[in-house]
Amino acid sequence: MAAPDTALADLPKLGLGLGLRNVHFDAILREVPKIDWFEAISENFMDSHGRPRAILRAVAERYPVVLHGVSLSIGSVDPLDFHYLARLKRLADEVRPAWVSDHLCWTGVLGLNSHDLLPLPLTEESLVHVAERVRRVQDFLDRPLILENPSTYVRFADSAMAEPEFLRELCEATGCGLLLDVNNVYVSCFNAGTDPQDYLDAFPFERVVQMHLAGHQHCGTHIVDTHDGPVRDEVWDLFAIAWQRTDGAATLLEWDDRIPPLDECMAELEKARGYMKAVPRARTAPPRDEGPERISNPTAFLVPQAMDGVTEDA
Repeated sequence: MAAPDTALADLPKLGLGLGLRNVHFDAILREVPKIDWFEAISENFMDSHGRPRAILRAVAERYPVVLHGVSLSIGSVDPLDFHYLARLKRLADEVRPAWVSDHLCWTGVLGLNSHDLLPLPLTEESLVHVAERVRRVQDFLDRPLILENPSTYVRFADSAMAEPEFLRELCEATGCGLLLDVNNVYVSCFNAGTDPQDYLDAFPFERVVQMHLAGHQHCGTHIVDTHDGPVRDEVWDLFAIAWQRTDGAATLLEWDDRIPPLDECMAELEKARGYMKAVPRARTAPPRDEGPERISNPTAFLVPQAMDGVTEDA
């Protein structure tokens, strides 16, 4: 494999894409819509040898595709699951994705999958541990790994660095790339009572290969990352800021529950073009007088995060 840094520089600027969901399969094949690319949830296809796999192959013949995983568990202390990695590599060899991504998280323990994207303690010890695992995964897959910032609802008291700093150091140690989920930035910062624009100011945009947009559910005292509705205005505002700091990163809309018809998803995705050209608006910080109290008792606020896009009948 080429050095990850070199490989990142060679990755394409894909444009505007949409998450590949089974409710849209027929419309995509029938209409061949004007979408630049599709992102497929790896786990929905890696064990299928029937219609879902055939659909993905057909889509990959007409569009660039990216594989996005939710079960790599790169932050776990369990041994890396090379059976999982072998299935992922076979799928990647078959559909030839532009890249393979997953999340900075852990998803279970002792071989049991929680089906949640769980946060890490952001410490030097964690950094060394995750970096070694990223290097091994990249060597096995023979391609750079692209990692996403997850939505979080609690933070570890032992964390010694902010997430952007952790990701920056991880990239420097491994050559991996980043998937910046703008919705996750807003969700995590609101839940923690911090400023999402401070987060962006510290983020290593030079490593960003891809961006995600999605909707969320605002519950008053907290936000849940649900992907079940349109992108919120405050997230669009953050996207306008973030887009100006990338070098044309591929941008994708995720919609994983209460999914509307394909044309409605395409209309929502098309809004991104306007924000790519927009002058960023004033700062959109979450209210600081509410933030610290919301999670002053972390054990009282554990909201499970659904695995992005995983469907049993894909």
